[in-house]
Amino acid sequence: MATIKDVAKKAGLSVSTVSRYLNHHPYISEDKRKRIQAAMAELDYTPSSVATQLRSKKGTMIGILVSRIANPFFSHLVDSIEKNARHHGYNVLVMQTYDDKQAETNMLEMLKQQVISGLIMCSIEGDAKVIEAYQEYGPIVLCNEQIPDAKLPQVFTNQEAASYQATEYLINQGYKKIAYCTGGTLTRGGHGNSRTEGFERALNRHNLSMKIDWIFKQTHSIEDGRQVAEKMLSLPAELRPDAVFTSSDEVASGILETYLSQGKQVPEDLAILGFDNQPFTGILAVPLTTIAQPIEALGRESTNLLIAKMEGNSYQLDQTELVLELIIRKSA
Repeated sequence: MATIKDVAKKAGLSVSTVSRYLNHHPYISEDKRKRIQAAMAELDYTPSSVATQLRSKKGTMIGILVSRIANPFFSHLVDSIEKNARHHGYNVLVMQTYDDKQAETNMLEMLKQQVISGLIMCSIEGDAKVIEAYQEYGPIVLCNEQIPDAKLPQVFTNQEAASYQATEYLINQGYKKIAYCTGGTLTRGGHGNSRTEGFERALNRHNLSMKIDWIFKQTHSIEDGRQVAEKMLSLPAELRPDAVFTSSDEVASGILETYLSQGKQVPEDLAILGFDNQPFTGILAVPLTTIAQPIEALGRESTNLLIAKMEGNSYQLDQTELVLELIIRKSA
């Protein structure tokens, strides 16, 4: 009597692919379906009813990929995703990449091995084409990440427009020497690329330039912010920026702390603008001007979209909830 291994060998496919076909998995290409059907017919294979029932047991584990859970933005985002996943009867497995591509690949392999049944990626290190290929093993949704032209479901906000608005706000307040902190490297398609594009567009519109001494890359933490502040303060007074737009509230708070500890005034000596509107930003020594992200909505919409795909249903994103807002406080 033929077995599932015989069918897989005859079709030139893996046992797991045949298993997913027998389980009516939606992520099987038409070519593979035909090869499996032909092999089953030739071998006169009839799947065991007991085995089919075991295979049909719904996987309830959703993977969540973030760069650093210590970042309050990601911790609140994971909280939103997990609450919504549990509401639908699913559990979550969280992995941090620490900006390491291999850690991302490890999580994608968990999808391939069916350790998880779907994956929400809140940070991206690898190539979009590589990520797309893993959709064969289960649905993947990008959350708060945007890759133009990628064949991946994406839930995101218009960060380019928000960064443009924030930078133009600084310019309209009279600041002309504006520094910039990004979590990425300024390479195309990298971290924070859309924010960088918005920042540059605002500068170009007002005929202002990006000076190399005022650009700080791969900044993520409060300590990174402290180091940025030290570098700016080490410049001659006439060459220092008069404002800074940062990629996160953590970086902004590190800059703020260091400037105040050095006897400087904010915003008189330096206007500071953050990103995320984390809970602590309104109670700093100088409350922080920042951009509020709809974290709860990002988590909810990403989870609902992923579960719909896992269960073979359609889902329409609620775009009215995915709106960024400039929050003006004393730091700028």
